[in-house]
Amino acid sequence: MNQARKIIHIDMDAFYASVEQRDEPRYRGKPLVVGGSPSRRGAVAAASYEARQFGIHSAMPSRTAYQKCPHLIFAKPRFEVYRAISEQIRDIFRRYTDLVEPLALDEAYLDVTENKPGIASATLIAREIQQCIQVETQLTASAGVSINKFLAKIASAMNKPNGLFLIAPQQAEPFIEQLAIERFYGVGQVTAAKMHHLGIFTGADLKQWSEAALVEQFGKVGRFYYKIARGQDDRPVQPNRISKSIGAENSYDPDLSDRAAILTALEEVAETLHRRLESKQASGRTLTLKVKYADYQQITRSKTLTAAIDQLEVILSVAEDLLTLTDVDHQPVRLLGLSLSNLEGESLEAPEYVQLSLALELG
Repeated sequence: MNQARKIIHIDMDAFYASVEQRDEPRYRGKPLVVGGSPSRRGAVAAASYEARQFGIHSAMPSRTAYQKCPHLIFAKPRFEVYRAISEQIRDIFRRYTDLVEPLALDEAYLDVTENKPGIASATLIAREIQQCIQVETQLTASAGVSINKFLAKIASAMNKPNGLFLIAPQQAEPFIEQLAIERFYGVGQVTAAKMHHLGIFTGADLKQWSEAALVEQFGKVGRFYYKIARGQDDRPVQPNRISKSIGAENSYDPDLSDRAAILTALEEVAETLHRRLESKQASGRTLTLKVKYADYQQITRSKTLTAAIDQLEVILSVAEDLLTLTDVDHQPVRLLGLSLSNLEGESLEAPEYVQLSLALELG
């Protein structure tokens, strides 16, 4: 019998906002967001739990957030501080395992099937990690524990903030069956709406569909939906993740409405992308242009070439061609971005940044 894996997903609680409340006593207990001010057309990068009670969430326009809560506090992001704390937290993870896969500054997967202290219970390890984070950073984290990444990710969101939730092997399928489809990691709002239209509201509903039928409705990702409906996820925790794309983007305030200004801005983004390609010794075959208009509508245009590119002049030439496929001559531009995918290169790895016989062993 193969040994099931013991996977932990750690997710910091309202990370950026919690750091600001930790460091500034007058922010504590008050609705706060990290992000641009409403007068400058900013957006919410993170919201404290007090702000979330007003329906405020990340990616919401700051002006909308202010309308929902006129006494909302706006704090400017301090990414250098967040990165330093994130590395401090990852050092805690590495006391237990080297199999750490960061997803962002505030969350990571850990495979503790075999771990440095030799602790049998993944739940005990998760609890120790939470305690270390709280003592050493004065911040809280939520943890999910299960037999794979998909279940651990869902579990970490069940008891936020400062929660710990276990989905044991024998609980996996019953738990998934009762779960609302909106809570499935990997099912976004658009897909959830389509599933509702098809009569899929829970994991049990999803489980009734064959793999072939799901592929027919959703394409290749239908195979993923078929597996997760059964609590299956074979993806390993990868401490060195291969970069899928390299990109750069800039936002503008005020919006850009003059074509000459847009072309100048696009050149600046291309130069930044070129520097990042050089640092990675990488090139790519697919260039994607991202444009966000003043009304927050976002579009992308891509072109795949027969050979990989890394020269600034070529990147800019293709980017300008893609720009002609947009509506920038008629709509003001809030953001421009460029990314290269289908990568080739020497430095694309990004370091850091078992059926159990008894469920009790996992718990």
